[in-house]
Amino acid sequence: MPRIIVIRKSLTAFVCGVAGFLPIIGVVPGFYALLCWNRIRTRYRDEWNPASAYLGCGARLAALGLGISALIVAVAIVTAGW
Repeated sequence: MPRIIVIRKSLTAFVCGVAGFLPIIGVVPGFYALLCWNRIRTRYRDEWNPASAYLGCGARLAALGLGISALIVAVAIVTAGW
């Protein structure tokens, strides 16, 4: 596979991860960033990726944003019951 595809998909995952860091609004981009991260890790396992730092950072931001969104929803549900 051409290396440029790996780099572009890694940068896409980073941008979606940054957008996914936003609570509630970034749920869809966060899921997409994690999906891109999974695809790149499985399909291009042996390919050298100069943008791997961006890929990892985007995945971490997306996971953190999804966790924060889940926490906000959980707190809203619990406080609505009181």
